[in-house]
Formats: sequence, C-alpha cells, structure tokens
Amino acid sequence: MDWFEPRNFREWARRVFSPRPIVLILLIFGFLISELRFDWIEQVLGAYLVSTNSNRPESGAIWEIGQKTIKAQQTLEQIATDRISSQREALGADSFAEIASNIALDQGVMLSSDQFRKLYLKLSPLTAQEIASPFELLKLFNDENLDRIYFEKAGDGLKIYFLDHQNRVLRKLKIAPALLHRIEQGEIALQGPLENFDSFRNRIYQADRFFDALASLPEEDRRSVVSRPEMFLNISGYISRIGISDEAVSGFIQLGFEIEDPAGLRVMLIQGREWAVWHLRSQLEAKASSFSILGIPGNVK
Repeated sequence: MDWFEPRNFREWARRVFSPRPIVLILLIFGFLISELRFDWIEQVLGAYLVSTNSNRPESGAIWEIGQKTIKAQQTLEQIATDRISSQREALGADSFAEIASNIALDQGVMLSSDQFRKLYLKLSPLTAQEIASPFELLKLFNDENLDRIYFEKAGDGLKIYFLDHQNRVLRKLKIAPALLHRIEQGEIALQGPLENFDSFRNRIYQADRFFDALASLPEEDRRSVVSRPEMFLNISGYISRIGISDEAVSGFIQLGFEIEDPAGLRVMLIQGREWAVWHLRSQLEAKASSFSILGIPGNVK
C-alpha cells in the first residue's frame, strides 16, 4: 500500500480503480440497497427499542398523547356506565326521592309517562298537589305530542321536563328539596311505642279522643291532617294512640299512629298540614279542658 500522496492523475486513477476501493464501494452500495429493500435497520432498531421499552422512562409528545387518549376513553366509559346505572336504578325507583338520590349533580334520566304516573299516584294527595295538579297532569298526558319525561338533578332538588318527539319542552316542574325530604320520609312504620320518639313527648292522645276531635273538623281540614285515611283500613291490628309533633317543617307536622297487632307495637308516621294539625290540637286541648272541669282525668295518654 502506498502511503504517500499521488503525484499525478495517472497515480490517482490507478489507486481509485484498484480492487480494494471497488470492493468497498460495492459493499457500501449493497448495504444501502438491502436497507432500502428490506428496512432491516429499522426492524433491528425497533426490536431493540421494544426489548428495552420497559427500562426507558415514559416521556415524549407521542406518549403524552397516548396517555390522554387512554384517559379520555376511560372517562367516557365511566360516564356511559354511570348513566346506564342511573337509568337502571331510576326505572326501578319507588319514589321521586329515590330517583333524585340516584342522579349525579347536573345529570338526568329519562322515564316514560307511565312510570311517572305510577310514582305520582303513590304520593299522598297533599304531596302530589304540591308537585302538580292532577287536572294539569291529565291535560298533559292527554296531549298526543307528549313522548317522554326527563328528570334532572338541580342542587338538592329535582327538575322534571315533559318532552315531545322532537325534545321540545311542553311543561317544566320543579320539586323543592324540602318536598323531596318529605317524600323520602313518606308514610313509614317503625317498631316500638310512641314513647320512643322524643318529638311526641307529652303530646300523645288516646285514639278515640283523637278521632272524635278529627270528626269535629270540616272534611277539608280532616284531609289536611290525614290525607289518606283509607291506608289505615289495610293494616292488621288497631290504632291505640296518636302522637303529634310540635315541630313544623316546610308547613307540615309529623303525626305518629301507634298500632297494636300480634307482632307487637309499631308506629306509622305521616305528614299533616301545619294549620290543620294546630286546629286539631286546639280541639283536643279544648276537650281535655272540658273533661277536667267535669272531674274526668284530662291526661292525654
């Protein structure tokens, strides 16, 4: 091998076109052609990156975009799952309060008009009247444009939209939080005597005296105290005493009917309108005073 610089063009040509440079150039061209044809460098590099992927930090714009995409998909799946769950629970709800408790804030569920009617008819007449007049609902349900009913959570309350086939609002109703609370309490029965309830202390009356005082009131007042008297006809046993709370909540006062049956004592709790219950209390106190004047014990228990 000559280690000195060529002295003329002939010397340059002899060195360039010698076997070694030609073989080297052919090897380089073969290398480039094989890469262009088979992409084996990319494949080898990709295999290496895959094998070392778990050891490399997760960073870069592509990785961040992928992570955002995964999170977005998970969020959408969760929203869809929550909506399906809320819809399923709403379909099986027994009251408007139960629907409200199963709906997340600023979300809603869709029910049919038949389901709304069932929930509405379960309410006492007084409570149902506060949501909407039966005559108003009768007009709405007789409208051929009514298609479905949408319930939306609004704070602690509930909004109800009556929609047509094109999702236009035919009527909008609102159930206040206080009314939802009364619906949730409902007419429930608890085991034990009236003495278990502090709110009825010193305001417990014998059933015969209570019903005598109730009978002295006008029909409208009686219905305002006990909105559904027919429900007591379905109970087993008999009513022995009635307790009246002295606390009014949103214009209503709680009454407790103590029922005796072979299973023991239980108390049925209902809600009566405040003004009607106070009117009844005045009748009971007047009767108690008259009994005391005649020498008959006027104790309420």
